[in-house]
Parts: sequence; structure tokens; C-alpha cells
Amino acid sequence: MISNEAKYGIRNSKMLIGDVYFWTDTIKDWNKLLENNRYKKIITDCWLELVKRQKIIIYGFVIMPNHLHVLWEMIIENGKEMPNASFNKFTSHQFLNELRIHSPCELDSYNESAVDRQHRFWQRDALAVHMDSKEKVEQKLDYIHLNPLQEHWSLANKPEEYKWSSARFYETGIDDFGFITDYRERF
Repeated sequence: MISNEAKYGIRNSKMLIGDVYFWTDTIKDWNKLLENNRYKKIITDCWLELVKRQKIIIYGFVIMPNHLHVLWEMIIENGKEMPNASFNKFTSHQFLNELRIHSPCELDSYNESAVDRQHRFWQRDALAVHMDSKEKVEQKLDYIHLNPLQEHWSLANKPEEYKWSSARFYETGIDDFGFITDYRERF
């Protein structure tokens, strides 16, 4: 039997510097925290900062109500941790601050009884699939951009109409977020 690692290029969700990954991160218990644009903005602001600091390159993304997909490359560690760990840590702190101010009653949904934390926003073990060809990247980019159109979501009629995605960038060349790099520059 072929392992998922061999079949899908998964490396136990551990990413390596210099490789491109299709990464899926999910909100704890599939809660729809990201329905609110305030939380989506926290994510895009964090990505922008990591790109500006030359820690990551983002080739494509979509932020859905309870999860996100991103095609990205880790360029260099952020201090002693990988940029994806910094991303999860920073966004979690920001989510916690926002919930304390705007929706304190929702905090219970993210309680965690662990030694190192009281709340968890991202589920453990994000999925990281290694992208080693242009064909794989294009297949995942199509999946990312079509995600909001799925019948159970119905967030837009066309990929480029969904604001929280890189689809508009690939359709028009306009980068509303200031951090997207065309994958064809890499592949």
C-alpha cells in the first residue's frame, strides 16, 4: 500500500526552505471564524508582512469561512521558527484579541486545555503537499480559485469575483493585496 506521503508528497506537514507547498490550514472544529472579513484581513496582513520581510513567497491563495489554502514557499526562517509557524502564532494572537473585544462569548469555542495555551484557533497538523511541477501548481491553483464557487459555499459566481482569493490577480494582473507572485516566475 502506498503511503499518503509517497502518494501526495506530504512531509508530515513539515515544510522545507526553498520548496513550494500547497498548504491547507483549518479553523478548530471547522468553526466559521473566517466568515467575518476582520479575520480574513488579519491573515492577509500577516502574509503581507512576511512577504515584505522576505520570509515567504505567495503564489496563490483562498480564504474560506473555516479554512484556507495557500501556495507558498518558505524563503528563510523567521528567527528560530518556520514562517508558517510564525503565521499560525501571530494570527492566533490577533484572533484572540479581536474575539475578546468584539465577540467574547465566542471564545469558549476555542478553549484548549493544554500546558502551553488556553485557546487554539488552527487545528493541529495543517496539510502540506509538496509542489514539484508546474502542472501540480496549476491543478492546485485551479482548485483554490474554484473553491468559493462550490455549491455548498456559493460565495461567488466567478472565481475573480471572490475578494479573498488570488483569482482576480491571475485574471486581471491586479494584486489587491500587494503580496502575490505569479507562479510562472518560479515554474
